[in-house]
Amino acid sequence: MNGKIIVIEGLDGCGKSTQLELLQKRFADCRFLTFPNYQSPSGEIITRYLQGGFPEESAERSAYAASSFYAIDRYTSFKEDWERDFKAGKTIISARYTTSNAFYQMTKLPRELWDGYCTWLYDYEYTKLGIPRPSAVIFLDVPVAVSQRLLSARYGGDEGKKDIHEADPAYLQTCRDAAMYACTHHAPEEHWHVLSCCEGETMRSVESIHEDIVALIMGETV
Repeated sequence: MNGKIIVIEGLDGCGKSTQLELLQKRFADCRFLTFPNYQSPSGEIITRYLQGGFPEESAERSAYAASSFYAIDRYTSFKEDWERDFKAGKTIISARYTTSNAFYQMTKLPRELWDGYCTWLYDYEYTKLGIPRPSAVIFLDVPVAVSQRLLSARYGGDEGKKDIHEADPAYLQTCRDAAMYACTHHAPEEHWHVLSCCEGETMRSVESIHEDIVALIMGETV
């Protein structure tokens, strides 16, 4: 029996890395992944893309081209690294997954094309490439204004260290809107959870967010 894939999602600055470290201590018997894999050959292409190495003359074409960069990174990771664990029944917990493409790439398209993009994306990755579909997606929701403060603190106030996505608050707000859209446009067998990480404009404690994530994971794996 195949295992389950539980995805931890969220926009830049929401605390995914911190939560993944805590989850690794809590669920030692699970397999943990992080995407993109910047150390892989496909990850090098993604790095070039995020640094502006592929000028976007057509936003619509770019949405599909960039989606392919990330999809191939996941495909090669699956085939070369964790396919055996998944097919042996191990639970996989992944920071980012196919769902990140939905959040970040469909924003380049007019809103009336979002549904068509989601249909294309999930068919492309889950059916044509054969990457396993997640059982659950936990979206760590943080308002963009708060995440921008956290990112600026992470980079010591050096705004030049932000990549092309992190440096564009308006784009990130559209991504958050896209995430909320994706949360209601998914396959019935996927369980999506929106977890609010803030109280007003203040981040909740790392510990309280962690306990909520743990409860959701436990509910998905029983």
